[in-house]
Amino acid sequence: MSSNLVDLDSWRALPAAQQPDWPDRGELDKVVAELGGLPPLVFAGECDQLKEQLAAVARGEAFVLQGGDCAETFSGATADNVRNKLKTLLQMAIVLTYAGKVPVVKIGRVAGQFAKPRSKATETRDGIELPAYRGDMVNGFDFTAEARRPDPWRLLKAYHSSAVTLNLARAFTKGGYADLRQVHAWNQDFVAESPAGRRYEQLAREIDQALAFMRACGADPEEFHTVEFYSSHEALILDYDRALTRIDSRTGLPYDVSAHMVWIGERTRQLDGAHVDFFSKIRNPIGVKLGPTTTPGEAVSLVERLNPGNEAGRLTFITRMGASKIREHLPALVKEVTATGARVAWICDPMHGNTFEAPSGHKTRRLDDVLDEVAGFFEVHRSLGTHPGGIHIEFTGDDVTECVGGGHEIAEDDLATRYETACDPRLNRGQSLDLAFRVAELYRG
Repeated sequence: MSSNLVDLDSWRALPAAQQPDWPDRGELDKVVAELGGLPPLVFAGECDQLKEQLAAVARGEAFVLQGGDCAETFSGATADNVRNKLKTLLQMAIVLTYAGKVPVVKIGRVAGQFAKPRSKATETRDGIELPAYRGDMVNGFDFTAEARRPDPWRLLKAYHSSAVTLNLARAFTKGGYADLRQVHAWNQDFVAESPAGRRYEQLAREIDQALAFMRACGADPEEFHTVEFYSSHEALILDYDRALTRIDSRTGLPYDVSAHMVWIGERTRQLDGAHVDFFSKIRNPIGVKLGPTTTPGEAVSLVERLNPGNEAGRLTFITRMGASKIREHLPALVKEVTATGARVAWICDPMHGNTFEAPSGHKTRRLDDVLDEVAGFFEVHRSLGTHPGGIHIEFTGDDVTECVGGGHEIAEDDLATRYETACDPRLNRGQSLDLAFRVAELYRG
C-alpha cells in the first residue's frame, strides 16, 4: 500500500502549471496535513459507478449532461443556489433523455470548482498591479493586496464548502425534489412563458403523454422519484486534490475523493507535466479539455498516458474549440483517436472557445455561438459514425445577464443588469433550457 502512496507524489518533481505562489510553504503544509485527515467527500464505489455509466457513453448508449458554475464561490454554497442549479440541470436532463432515448448521466460542475487557471499571473487597474484572482480556493475577488494574497487556509474552506454543497445535492436528488413529474411541470411553465419555449410545445406535449401513459399502466419506478447525481471539478490545485486522495479499502487503489470525476484543463495538459502525471495514478473517471491547438498526436499520447489499459469510462475528452473552428479541427482528432481503438467518450464544451469582450468591457458569449458549436460537434460525429457523447456547459439557475441572446433576448447593453459571475459568463436558466431543447432537436435530427 505504501508503494501506491510514494507513487502518488512523483508529480512534485515535474513542472506544474497554474499553481498559486503560496507566500508561506509551512502554512500550506499544515493545511495539507489537516485535509489529509478529513473524511472523503465522495466514495470510491460511487466513482466506479460513474465510470460504468461513462463506459456506456463511450459505447454510444448514454449521453452526458455536465454543468454548473464557471467558478463556485464560498458565498454561493446556499440551499437556494444549489437547488436552482440542480433544478435547471434536471429540467435539461428530462428533455435530453426523452429526445435521445438514452440515459443521461448528470454531472455537476459543483462542490469543488473553486479554482481557475488564468492567462496572466497579475492584473493591473489604474496603475496598480496585483496577483490575478484564481478562485475562492486561492484568493479573494476584491482588488486589494490583502484579498489577492494566496491563502492556503482557503483550501480547507473549499473542502467544507464542497461538503455543504454535496450534502444539499444529495438531499435534493434523493428527497423527492427530483421527481420526474414535478421536473416536467417546471418545463411546461418554461414552454408556456418563454418566447423561445413555444417552439418546444410539441416535444413537451409528447413527454406529457408518455408520463400519462406510464401512470395509466401503473408504472411508478423508483427512478421517477430520485436521480443519480455526480460531482466534478477541474483538479487544478494539485496540493488540494493530492491531500484528498485516499487508498480504497476494497481494492488498495488510489482515488481522488474530492469529486467523482476530475478533469485536466486546456492549460495544464502538458504530457510531461505534473497534472498528467498525477491523473495517471488516480482511479477516478477523468477528463481532459482539448482546445483547437491540440494535435491528433497529442490526443493519442494522452490516451496512452492516462488510459494505458483502454478501460471504457476511464477517459473523457472534452473538446472546446469555438464555433468557428470545431468543424475544421475536431474531425482529425476523432478520426485518429478512433483509429487506435481507444475507448473514450467525447463531449462538447461549447462555452470556452466562444468568449469575447463586449464594448462595455464585460466578458460574454453569444447563445447562437454556443448552439452552433454544439451543432458542429454533432455534425462531425455523425459524419464519422462516432457518438456525440454529451455537453459540458457553464450555467446558473438564476436569471443573470451574462451571455447575449436567448428567448428573453439579452442584448450587449443589458449585460450590466445582473452580471454576477466570479469569472466567466454563464448561461441563465432560460438560455440553458433553450440549449437543452435545441440539443434534443439535434439528437432527433
